[in-house]
Amino acid sequence: MKIAKNTVVTVRYTLSDAQNNLLEDGREPMVYLHGGYENTLPKIEEALDGKEAGFSTTIQVEPDDAFGEYDPALVKVESRNRLPTPLEVGMQFEGMSDGDEEEEAMLFTVTDITDDKVVLDGNHPLAGMALRFSLDVAEVRPATDDEIMHEHVHGAHGHHHDDEDGDEDDEDEGDEYRSHPIH
Repeated sequence: MKIAKNTVVTVRYTLSDAQNNLLEDGREPMVYLHGGYENTLPKIEEALDGKEAGFSTTIQVEPDDAFGEYDPALVKVESRNRLPTPLEVGMQFEGMSDGDEEEEAMLFTVTDITDDKVVLDGNHPLAGMALRFSLDVAEVRPATDDEIMHEHVHGAHGHHHDDEDGDEDDEDEGDEYRSHPIH
């Protein structure tokens, strides 16, 4: 089966920077719904469109087509007492960038901690980097009607819906912290 809109693609991958320094070894395959659902980078979809299981390639994705350029304006220094304890470098918090309260919440990563201050970075950890993806298509299958309706893969390596009535609008209610995929 060829990769096309509304197919579920399983890809084994490695992710490196432009100098071939390994960033992620892809121990778990990436499984995504193909067809512009923003489940992976558009350049990855473009490279795999029309291909079949067994296809392998390596692509380089520039920052503008990956996670954007690094923006120093997204770095904030906050009083340590404004954040929960224990606090460690690498922890992530959802918050607003300075200024416009109508903007969407952003994910900030703790990058430095002093006795009374904490540095929070709203840039994606891979912002400003050209990325090399080695991709090996392991499987292609038709998406289910539910996957197409929800715009993501269900099941192994995909998303699970816990509530019985199919209403996922409340799924994050009560979650103080939410995890966010890197890609």
